Amino acid sequence: MEHLSLLGEEISTTEKYNREAVAASEYYKGKMRSIPSVPIRKLSDFSIWYTPGIAEVSRMISRDSSLSFELTGRWNSVAIITDGTRVLGLGNVGPEAAMPVMEGKALLFNYLGGVNAVPIPIRVSDRDQFITVAKALEPSFGGFNLEDIESPKCFFLLEKLQKEMHIPVWHDDQLGTASITLAGLFNALKVVGKRVEDVRIVLLGSGAANIATAYLLKAAGFTPGNILLVDTKGTLHPGREDMDSLMINNPWKYNLAMITNHDRIVGGPEVAFKGADVVISASRSDPSFMKGEWIRSMNRDAIVFALANPLPEIWPASAKEYGARVVATGRSDFPNQINNSLVFPAVFRGVLDSRSSGVNFDVMVTASREIAGFIADPHEDHIVPSMDDWEMYPIVAAAVAAKTSELGLARKKGSRTQFLGIAREIIEENRRFYQKCVDNGLIKGLREAGIVGKED
Repeated sequence: MEHLSLLGEEISTTEKYNREAVAASEYYKGKMRSIPSVPIRKLSDFSIWYTPGIAEVSRMISRDSSLSFELTGRWNSVAIITDGTRVLGLGNVGPEAAMPVMEGKALLFNYLGGVNAVPIPIRVSDRDQFITVAKALEPSFGGFNLEDIESPKCFFLLEKLQKEMHIPVWHDDQLGTASITLAGLFNALKVVGKRVEDVRIVLLGSGAANIATAYLLKAAGFTPGNILLVDTKGTLHPGREDMDSLMINNPWKYNLAMITNHDRIVGGPEVAFKGADVVISASRSDPSFMKGEWIRSMNRDAIVFALANPLPEIWPASAKEYGARVVATGRSDFPNQINNSLVFPAVFRGVLDSRSSGVNFDVMVTASREIAGFIADPHEDHIVPSMDDWEMYPIVAAAVAAKTSELGLARKKGSRTQFLGIAREIIEENRRFYQKCVDNGLIKGLREAGIVGKED
C-alpha cells in the first residue's frame, strides 16, 4: 500500500509541474536570451564593436583561426544539438517539440557553469546530414553537447564528430550519465568496503547510458570480464543469435559482448543478479520491474542504482528490504540522486577554460573521481553531491581543465590552481549578475507568471 501511495503522489506532483511548466512557458516565452556583455555609452561605440574597428579583429582571426577563442565569445559558447528523436521519456517528438527541453538544458549550463549554451534543434533526415550540419556549425562554438538522440545513432554521431572536429563533443545521455554513475559507484564501494577490480557489476538495460557506462568502467580500472550487460534478450555474450546483426548495426554493443561476461552467463536478470555486487539499471520506469528476489540473490552489501525516470525500477525502501545496502535513483526526493547536472556544467566549464580540442574517457574519469572526492565522508545515504554544492562545480572544472592540459588537448595551458581561479570567477560573476537581474525585477518572478507560491 505504501508503494501505491508513493505512485499516487508522484502522479499528482507530476501533473502539478506539468500545469506550472505550461503556464510559465506561456508567460516567459523562452528561458534564455542574449544581452550585450560590453558597454555601450553612445552610438559611436559601435565603431569599436562593429565597423570600422572590428575589421582588424577579423583580419587577425583570418590569419590565425585559434584567435577566435580569445577575441570572440566562442570560448564560452556551447551548442546543444538535437534531432528530437529521443526526447526525455517522450520519444521521437521532432525538433520543434525538443526546443523547450534544450532551453532547459541551456539554463542549467548557464546557471551552474557560467556557460553560454545555445539550443539548436535541427531537422535532418539521416545521420550523415546531422554530421554535415554539426560540422558546419563548428566555427561558432567552443564545444558541442549532443542531446536526446535515438540509439544507436547517438553512438555513431558521437564517435564521428569526436574524431573529425577540433572542439569537445559530448553526448550527455551517454557521457554525463556514465560520469555521475561512476562517481556514485566510487563512493558506494567505499561505503561497503569493496575493491574496483573485484566487484561483479550487472548493467540492466543496454541503451546509450549503460553502454557508455560499461566503457567508462573499463577506463576507470574495473575488470571488463566482471561486467554483465542485460537487455530484453538476456545477458550479452558472444554466442547470442543477434551477434551478426549487432556487429553491423551496433558495433559498440558488439564489442562489449566480446570483452564482458567472461563466465559466459546466459539468461535473464534472475540469472545475472546471482552473486553480483552492483546493479546499475537504466531500463524500465516501473517500480515493479526489478524483483526483490533478484536483489536477494546478490552478494552481501549489495549496491543498487535504479536510475529510470520518472519512476525507478524499484522503490529504494523495497530494495533495502531485500538486502541492498546502498541505493541510488535518478530522483531528487530520495537520497543519492544520480543527476547529470552534477557533471556537464563543470566538465564544459573546464574544457572551455582550457580551450580544449576534445574530451575523452580519461577526462571523464578525472571528473568522476573529483565529484566523488567532494564527499569527504560518504555514507549509505550520501554518495554524491547535490546541485546546491556550488563549490563543487569550479573544483571539478579545474580538475578537468588541468587534465586536458596534461593530455595535450588544451590550447590554453595552466595549472589546476590557475584554472580553479578562472572557473570560480566566471561562475560567481555569472550568478551575481543573474541575482541582480532578479532582485531588480529585470527577470520577473513566478507569481507574475501565475504560479503562486513558487518564489521559494
